Amino acid sequence: MSAASAMRADAAAPLFAALGDATRLRIVERLGTDGPASITRLGARADVTRQAIRKHLDVLERAGLVRGRRDGREHVWQLEPRRLAAAHAYLDLVAAHWDASLARLKAHVEDGSR
Repeated sequence: MSAASAMRADAAAPLFAALGDATRLRIVERLGTDGPASITRLGARADVTRQAIRKHLDVLERAGLVRGRRDGREHVWQLEPRRLAAAHAYLDLVAAHWDASLARLKAHVEDGSR
């Protein structure tokens, strides 16, 4: 992996660490599907307390995946699309490396079988 790719990995690691929890993934999925939501709404179908939802949102916020804003008395959370796009771009980079590696392996196997 090149130095540029390694640098991207260092930047991507906190993002994927934040996504490495099933509850946080469900929160991201709900925000992506249903749009902005309060902690109360996010916790309505969850098996965890509102306090736990808040802690998970804090982790996601530190990773840049969500942001919160005040809406009257509630705190409403929404996805941060640029950070999700960065995650997607990093996965595309990893996929491209795998595709190239598999192509080299295929060429090697096919050359060896002749």
